[in-house]
Amino acid sequence: MERDKMKTDLSALFMPRQPTMTMEEAESIMQEWNEDLDSMEAFVLEGKKFVRLPSEELGIFHNEDCYVFLCRYWVPVELPEDAEEGEEEEELPEEDFKCVVYFWQGRMASNMGWLTFTFSLQKKFESLFGDKLEVVRTHQQQENLKFLSHYKRMFVIRNGKRKLPNAPEEKPSTEFFHLRANGSPIATRCVQIQPCASFLNPRFCYILMVPFDSQDLKGVVYVWIGGLAEHEDAVVAEKIAYKMYQDNYTIQMISEGEEPENFFWVGIGGKKPYDKNANYMKYARLFRCSNEKGYFSVSEKCADFCQDDLADDDVMILDNGEQVFLWVGRKTSDVEIKLAFKSAQVYIQHLRNKQPDRPRKLLLAMKYKEHRKFTKCFHGWGKYKEVME
Repeated sequence: MERDKMKTDLSALFMPRQPTMTMEEAESIMQEWNEDLDSMEAFVLEGKKFVRLPSEELGIFHNEDCYVFLCRYWVPVELPEDAEEGEEEEELPEEDFKCVVYFWQGRMASNMGWLTFTFSLQKKFESLFGDKLEVVRTHQQQENLKFLSHYKRMFVIRNGKRKLPNAPEEKPSTEFFHLRANGSPIATRCVQIQPCASFLNPRFCYILMVPFDSQDLKGVVYVWIGGLAEHEDAVVAEKIAYKMYQDNYTIQMISEGEEPENFFWVGIGGKKPYDKNANYMKYARLFRCSNEKGYFSVSEKCADFCQDDLADDDVMILDNGEQVFLWVGRKTSDVEIKLAFKSAQVYIQHLRNKQPDRPRKLLLAMKYKEHRKFTKCFHGWGKYKEVME
């Protein structure tokens, strides 16, 4: 009897999918947030101390590094209601400000950066700004929209650590980046992925850098524009390519179907079949099934979800518009697995009524063995970050 009374909350499964923000809405919000921004100072962790980030590197992040951004925002002053219209200007209150410090941690960076920050820069900022200071710790691909808006869609995430000044030149290797926005054009990121033609998709734009073994020319950079890609994305991809590869590179814009055999296909590792649409972008949803509230509940992750939202002690439900996957973490309880399985069945039944033309199959996704139909819903899918226990 007790088991039948067990409290559950599955309401998130019946809520409609969050609509995608239009480009007009995104541009309006970005403009508003950037008008509020008075200044931004950027720092990066080099060794054991934070140093100023060179201005030309702003917007280029590395997934093994930690960054700090001190943003000073204007706060509009509310005039008292009893203020007379003819009052002298000097009697009006001054414009106020607040400071937000964003600490950004790459997927593969250790927590030492955060510890270094809390014992150094944070203390300095607290002494300078006192109660006007807010500290926001943010992880790669989990940034809030306000922070992202300051980069105006030029947000690049590279693999590895940034090259230190005066470091010896390393032999360059092929680099491949995928430009994609999730849920809102504000959440546009250009993420480095493994060079492989099977990751191409006509819905997106990509940047491929093929290095040359020559003193004069470092390499050729292709900005690949998919046949279904938005014009605005092509413009952003071109700007990013010119920002990243400034000296001694030739940069070429190429449309899907016009790839040069010699350097493009050879550079990416040969021709391979790839998906011809990205319909999953219209349907993708990620739900978390958890007992952490003391009862079983399902909650939806925001549209801008990422691989690190897959929690090891929970079960996740991923809908890609064709299949519904049940992803099981390694530390999940049997009770959670059973209830999540029932929840996924309930969700599929609900979709049969809502989207009868798109029946979903229920499939299992085990950690480390996920199918491409699962991983393609996550921008920049890569190795899992392993937490030392």
